[in-house]
Amino acid sequence: MSGASVRAVGWARSLPVSSGVRTAREWARGHLEDLGWTTSLPETADDVLLTVSELVTNAHVHARSSAQLVMTWDQRCLHVSVHDSSPHLPTPRPPSAGRTGGRGLFLVDALADTWQAHPCPDGKMVTACFRPPAPDPSDAGRPGEA
Repeated sequence: MSGASVRAVGWARSLPVSSGVRTAREWARGHLEDLGWTTSLPETADDVLLTVSELVTNAHVHARSSAQLVMTWDQRCLHVSVHDSSPHLPTPRPPSAGRTGGRGLFLVDALADTWQAHPCPDGKMVTACFRPPAPDPSDAGRPGEA
């Protein structure tokens, strides 16, 4: 197929409950480094890593399930998806001083450009989207700027 270009790239990893969230973050960080986000978009990369932590934690703790983590970059948005075996869709709960948990989806909502949850035949998928900031046109032509 001559002249074709790659339109998207993606990675997937299964994370059993025993693997821990740190494994998910390290795996995601490696792919963010491959995309150049850890150096060119460090704040967005940090937001992605915190979201990975929250979504994988939700799968392990609330669904008591392995997590299937999928990251897809389509040149417009980095989609971070986590599938677990629970059919119950997440619903953000108001923070409470009496609960230690329940703030994860509020964090995801604050960090991601968008997020949504979909039922699947064998559980659910929660996906957060991160768009890199648009380049500032006033930076064009400055020395050292691309």
